[in-house]
Amino acid sequence: MAKKSIANVDVAGKTVLMRVDFNVPLDDKQQITDDRRIEMALPSIKSVLDRGGKVVLMSHLGRPDGQIIAKYSLKPAAVRLGELLGVPVAMAADTVGPDAQAKVAALKPGGVVVLENVRFYPEEELKDEKATPEQVASKKEFAAKLAAFGDVYCNDAFGTCHRPHASMYTVPSLMGTKPKVVGFLVDKEVKYLGDTIASPKRPFVAILGGAKVSDKIKVIKNLLGVCDKVLIGGAMAYTFSLAEGGKVGGSLVERDKVELAKELIAAGGDKLVLPVDTHCGDAFKATCNKQIVAAGEIPDGFEGLDIGPKTSKLYAEIVKSAGTIIWNGPMGVFEMPPFDEGTKAVAQAIADSSAISIIGGGDSAAAIQQLGFADKVTHVSTGGGASLEMLEGKKFKPVEVLDEA
Repeated sequence: MAKKSIANVDVAGKTVLMRVDFNVPLDDKQQITDDRRIEMALPSIKSVLDRGGKVVLMSHLGRPDGQIIAKYSLKPAAVRLGELLGVPVAMAADTVGPDAQAKVAALKPGGVVVLENVRFYPEEELKDEKATPEQVASKKEFAAKLAAFGDVYCNDAFGTCHRPHASMYTVPSLMGTKPKVVGFLVDKEVKYLGDTIASPKRPFVAILGGAKVSDKIKVIKNLLGVCDKVLIGGAMAYTFSLAEGGKVGGSLVERDKVELAKELIAAGGDKLVLPVDTHCGDAFKATCNKQIVAAGEIPDGFEGLDIGPKTSKLYAEIVKSAGTIIWNGPMGVFEMPPFDEGTKAVAQAIADSSAISIIGGGDSAAAIQQLGFADKVTHVSTGGGASLEMLEGKKFKPVEVLDEA
């Protein structure tokens, strides 16, 4: 999956059309509450600017569904980018219209322009197989206008690499022989998530949490084929518990996935490791009455809210001997003490480990940041959905369309 990097392209005097992920959270006053996604794009942007190139940035923000909605404007992201770069950043009032065209045409080497939200256009997310010929033609026209802005295309938006949207896939497809490359962030993500799974240092341990077995079925199946151990936590453990004939009280379970859980248990054998005890409560709140019970012994009126201390210890021991660790999904309700203890114990064990450790985006990335362990793991993925699909072994069309290294 090795792709040519922006570092290997001569950008002096050229315009680099870069797809970034500036889908940052905003408060009611349009203030950014977490600018990490902008910070993660800085190395690729600076690389172009430092070598005398020009940068045209395109991104989505939120779900405007093809409508122009002011609260989804990328203007706050453009302002913050200017502050972080320490250079003026122009903000286009549209995406492919007269203002965008004028601002791109006016760019000088070392200049940056941010185009308005690509999802203000229905063409961005249009699925060709569900579209009329007229809609497909409109999407191609939209993508061609974007493609015309760049001498080089760069994909540095890992969070949307699993979505073949116009700015991710159609645009580079229309750029002919012009260089089409990955930015440093996508390069790093593909290397860690793709290459590590392809040839891991063993023992290879995966830790999967979260609420639903249905969200992780394909991931579990794929990882059972390549891992030495797959540890299960979070609410999906209770569906497995039900599959083994256990009592789950009022726990969150997917009763329609019990047969599937039985199949996974049979296929996994001793590779699939399930909790041995459960921390449960009689209400979904920190002040509830609590019990620690053996797995599959949750009494009526109680629900499982975390793995228990014996499970935490067991999982920490398995993690200690690992050569490679992938973690996706919390072990319990990590936002609510004391049901954050299982997630904390697993995070601590990963932080203390000398293994290659990859945190697969989403809630587990939030947990590792929140607990202060982000600098003690090898890689924290920026894309929850994208990292999950990569763990499933899926190919990404927006990456495949780029130039080979």
